Amino acid sequence: MQALVSKFRGSSLDARFMRSSVFTLGGYAMAQVLRLASNLILTRLLFPEAFGMMALVSVIMQGLAMFSDVGVSPSIMQSKRGDDQKFLDTAWTIQVIRGVLLWLTACLLAIPVATLYGEPLLAWILPCAGITLFITGFNPTRLDSANRHLLMGRLTGLDLSVQAVTVVITIALAWYLESVWALVISGIISSILVLTAYNVFLPGQRNRFQWEREAADELISFGKWIFLSTICGFLYMQGDKLLIGKFLTLEQFGIYNIGFFLASFPLLMGSMMTRKLLIPLYRERPPSESMENFRSLQKMRFSLTAGMMALTGGLSVAGVVLIDIMYDPRYLMAGAVVVLIAAMQMPQILVMTYEQAALSSGDSRRFFVLSAARAVLTLGCLYIGLRFGGLFGALIGQGIAGLAAYPFVVWLARHARAWDPKHDVVYACVAAAIIVSALWFNFDAVAELAAQ
Repeated sequence: MQALVSKFRGSSLDARFMRSSVFTLGGYAMAQVLRLASNLILTRLLFPEAFGMMALVSVIMQGLAMFSDVGVSPSIMQSKRGDDQKFLDTAWTIQVIRGVLLWLTACLLAIPVATLYGEPLLAWILPCAGITLFITGFNPTRLDSANRHLLMGRLTGLDLSVQAVTVVITIALAWYLESVWALVISGIISSILVLTAYNVFLPGQRNRFQWEREAADELISFGKWIFLSTICGFLYMQGDKLLIGKFLTLEQFGIYNIGFFLASFPLLMGSMMTRKLLIPLYRERPPSESMENFRSLQKMRFSLTAGMMALTGGLSVAGVVLIDIMYDPRYLMAGAVVVLIAAMQMPQILVMTYEQAALSSGDSRRFFVLSAARAVLTLGCLYIGLRFGGLFGALIGQGIAGLAAYPFVVWLARHARAWDPKHDVVYACVAAAIIVSALWFNFDAVAELAAQ
């Protein structure tokens, strides 16, 4: 026990990584518990159409944010000037300008989007929801500095505190308003609370408006590929909602999102951990420098993949039972959705620890190539699946797209000398066993979804 505790103490990279891993994993798990509790209550206060409406709004908001992402956060995390205040203030200035432009864009898109989806209420909701993008633009770079140095304790505590308060506010608004506006208003309040908490409780200098040419050139040079990558990343991560939201009714789309929320918990958690933890780790211990660094990263990779596959496998096997226990009969179809989404995410979990290797070395161009390939494959397979197999076909298509993207991941990982074929072979076998077990155990529910 003493040896275990000693690994968490001190300021060494290993100690910071261990502490940050615990805080990140624990914080994310607690955040999802709060989100699930809120979700369970809100499904009894609001109708499925409200969740479908907000799912569309969320996709559009994320699309705006990702289509304009210039890589400020990863640039701060990997740059040699990541602790220079002039560099940080220039980055913050770019971030604020971006936030203002995003809100104006949300206002301009409101009527066209409402017309496209045949939902007049979207014309009012989008400009209001866009206020959150404006507020988020003022978040201090102290957030990125904490991630850069793997100092996650206080940050995790602040995020959980704000989320707990937001859950209470959202439930109260849903009970009082009984409409989708409860979710919109609570989102704005949450962004204000986050901004206030970061400014008051995170250590470091306050940001001010500044434009240093050298810093701006570095940020833009690195960020141009991140900008293109996040456009592709949006299509890759949110393409299902854009297409499924168009093909299905709002009620069906709301049910799909209930299933997606539960099934994607492990993958989203793993993505967040790799994004926050692996760039600093790859930066300070590049696998190309020594076999010792490669072995150290290999151990981390095996452990992280094992945890994510165990969680995802559990959800894929027990998805129908969980939905039956937690939700009322209106959401029963979500059980089969959980099973298939979790099973089809196995290829993504297999390779998620490789993706940050390129960014840690400043190679945002190769990261863009991977993102573009994934976007094309995902949208193509998703559309074909929807066209010929409905929702069932779309879910299978996502799994096929994940497999087809594997050569591109290997290409990126090999260039950074991070590829680990032993890891991939072992966990490919594990993933295949999990998929077969999930489909066998939930055959009736999956067959019913396929027949619709």
